[in-house]
Amino acid sequence: MKFFCLLFSAAALLLVIYYAAIIRNIKKQISEMVDALADIKGGNGNRRILAKTHEIVAPLAYEINDIVLSYENELAVFRRTERETQQLMTSLSHDVRTPLTTLIGYLDAAYKGVVTGREHDEYIEIARRKSHDLKDYIDVLFDWFRLNSNEFVLKTDIIEAAELTRNILIDWIPVFEEKKIEYEISIPEQPFRAMLDPDGYARIINNLIQNVIAHSRADKVEISLCKFENHIQVRLSDNGIGINAEDLKHIFERLYKCDKGRSQKGSGLGLSIAHQLTEKMNGSITAESEPAKGTVFTLSFPAADTLYRRLQG
Repeated sequence: MKFFCLLFSAAALLLVIYYAAIIRNIKKQISEMVDALADIKGGNGNRRILAKTHEIVAPLAYEINDIVLSYENELAVFRRTERETQQLMTSLSHDVRTPLTTLIGYLDAAYKGVVTGREHDEYIEIARRKSHDLKDYIDVLFDWFRLNSNEFVLKTDIIEAAELTRNILIDWIPVFEEKKIEYEISIPEQPFRAMLDPDGYARIINNLIQNVIAHSRADKVEISLCKFENHIQVRLSDNGIGINAEDLKHIFERLYKCDKGRSQKGSGLGLSIAHQLTEKMNGSITAESEPAKGTVFTLSFPAADTLYRRLQG
C-alpha cells in the first residue's frame, strides 16, 4: 500500500512538473507575442510570431499573423493610393494650370485687340480647342474621383448595345474627319442586348477612342460590334505606332504613361477608368499591340440572355 502511495505521489509530482513546464512555455510564448506585437506596432510589418502546430498557442499565433498580414496589405494599398493621389495632384497642377494659362493668353490677346482680322479668328479657334481639351481632362479627373469614392454606383439595365454604340460613335465622326482619320464602323442591324450602364458604357468607348486620337498617331481606325459565343464584343483597332510589350502590361494601371514612342499628353487615367468601368459591368477589356503596326482593344460583356440563364441556374 505504501508503495502505491509513493508511486501515486511521484506520478502527481511529475504531472505537476510537466504542467508547470507547459505553463512556463506558454508564458514565454505570450511574452514573445507581446514583444512581436510591440515590434509590429513600431513599424516592423515583416515581423511574424513563430509557433509549432502542436503548441497550445499556435492557433492564436497564426490568427495574429493573418491579422498583421491583412493589415500590411491594406496599408500597402493605402500607401500606393496616397502616392497616386499625390502624383495626380502634381499632374493636376501642371496639366490644368498650363493649358488654362495658355487659354487665358489667347483670349486676352483677342479681347484686347492685340490681334485682328484673320489672326483674331485663329486665336479664338485655338482658345476653343484648348477649352475642349481642358474640359475633357477635367471630365476624366471627375470620373476617376467618382470611381474611387464609396458613393459610386452603376445603374445597369438590359440595354440594346448596337443602337447605343451607334449613337456614341456618331459624335466622333466629325472628329475623325477633322483630324483626317479614316474610319470604318461595322455594327449589324440586329439587336444585341446586354446588362450595361449607358453612361458608363459611353465613357468606356469615348476613353478608348480618345486614347487612339491622342496617342496612337493613327490615320485609320476600325470599330466593330458583334456577338461572340455568349458575349457581345466591341473591337477598336488602329494602324498607329503601337505599344511595346513592356508598356502593354501596364496600360490599364492608374496614372501609367508609356515612355517610349508615345505622346505624354493626357492624365494617364483614361484607360484605367475604362478598365474599372468594364469590370464593374462584369465585362472584360484586353489590348493587343505590335510596335509600328497598331493596337486592338477588345471589350466583352455578357449578353443579356446569358445573364438571365445564369441567374435562373
